[in-house]
Amino acid sequence: MTVWVMIVPKYIIEVEGLDLEYKFIKSLHFRDWVRNMFSSRVKEQKTKTIKALKNITFNIEKGKTVGIIGENGAGKSTLLRVLAKVYAPDKGKVRIHTDSISLLSLATGFKPDLSGRENIYINGLLLGIPKTKLDEMLEDIISFSELEQFIDNPVRTYSSGMKSKLAFSIASNLDPELLLIDEVFSVGDARFRKKSSDRIKQMINADRTVIMVSHSDSLIRELCDEVIWLDKGMLVDHGETEVVMKRYQEFVKRKI
Repeated sequence: MTVWVMIVPKYIIEVEGLDLEYKFIKSLHFRDWVRNMFSSRVKEQKTKTIKALKNITFNIEKGKTVGIIGENGAGKSTLLRVLAKVYAPDKGKVRIHTDSISLLSLATGFKPDLSGRENIYINGLLLGIPKTKLDEMLEDIISFSELEQFIDNPVRTYSSGMKSKLAFSIASNLDPELLLIDEVFSVGDARFRKKSSDRIKQMINADRTVIMVSHSDSLIRELCDEVIWLDKGMLVDHGETEVVMKRYQEFVKRKI
């Protein structure tokens, strides 16, 4: 008799030796562009490389809520996009043991010329949710977003606060196994931020894995089990929230 045993990975996210570079092409000055038109010697465009993430290694267990902290330009949003499979690393390994991933960010995810309603369906279908299921969830998503009277307007007409409400409502109601949040709690009114925080707590209690970028120390302390601290693309520390937050705040004070 053969007994099959399913091995469940301990970690939902495994990152090893992650490097990622941004390449920028410097535009030619108008004078050089004109010279290129009338010269056999073409002036080449210069490429500038910036290493956004450098040798990042960490693991995250399923069901954990993890904050990513660091100063502007530390690589926080870039790391989230690698985890969301928006960016592919130049080096290293990234293993995500789920296909149910949602990136909640004001910068990505919406087709601006489509309506809020149409964007709900697009986001859901990308997560693999059948249209019949989305039909059932639609009114709850719209109601939570508080955008009933604007839901059939193009998203390009929405304010940043309205986009934040719609993005959060879609991501939280579709209930992915891995939710990635990029600094959306700083936008919108205080009442909706409280409402969003309560929804995140519900997802945490439902054993969902949440990775969040935030500059709010109080929010990180309230919601997160662990913290990842990045500085200039490098991992400085990863561990229990209070321990890492204390080290980070001491670091910030020394720079003032």
